This record gives sequence, C-alpha cells and structure tokens, in this order.
Amino acid sequence: MSKDLPYIIPSPQPEVEESFAAYQTTHQFYQEVQTRLELQRYCEWYYETAEQHRQELKRMRGELNIFRWFRRR
Repeated sequence: MSKDLPYIIPSPQPEVEESFAAYQTTHQFYQEVQTRLELQRYCEWYYETAEQHRQELKRMRGELNIFRWFRRR
C-alpha cells in the first residue's frame, strides 16, 4: 500500500510554483502600493484639517470675548 502512495499524491509541478510565486509577489506589490496611497491621502487630509484648525483658532483669539466681561468681578 505504501508503494502506491507516490502515485496517489502527485508532486507539485515547478511551473505552477513559479507562476504562483509571481502572482503572490504581484499581489503583495499592489497591496503595498494601495497601503502607501491610503497613508498619503490620510496625511494630506490630516495636514489640511490641522491648518484649518490653526486658522480657526487664530480667528477665535482675535474675536471679542463677551464671556470674559461676565466672569470678572
């Protein structure tokens, strides 16, 4: 029975392994590209939002603060 085992389970073909390795490398490459693009978009959004918040804070500091008058005693 054990002598029939090599005929039941065929060994993998070298061409299949090579093409699968190429597919896996290509897939990993595109995943890396996608991840980097997402990070770049997030960083751009973050910097734009931070700049808007800085400008809003600058405007708020320049406005008249009415509540300060009520808090004085």
